[in-house]
Amino acid sequence: MGGSDPTAPVEVGKEYDVEIQDIAREGDGIARVEGFVIFVPEAKVGDKVKITVDRVMRRFAIGHKL
Repeated sequence: MGGSDPTAPVEVGKEYDVEIQDIAREGDGIARVEGFVIFVPEAKVGDKVKITVDRVMRRFAIGHKL
């Protein structure tokens, strides 16, 4: 398809300070690192939280609050 996938700017097991910017349909908070979406359960818009990334997929990641 003409090129490699861009690599995610986050890694499994690493911690990040993020701000929850939106809420997904399922109710998880949505944060972004360099535009890359991270779903964070039990977070609400405006929360500034430290998270650990649990899974990284092609288009998004899943993390949890510390």
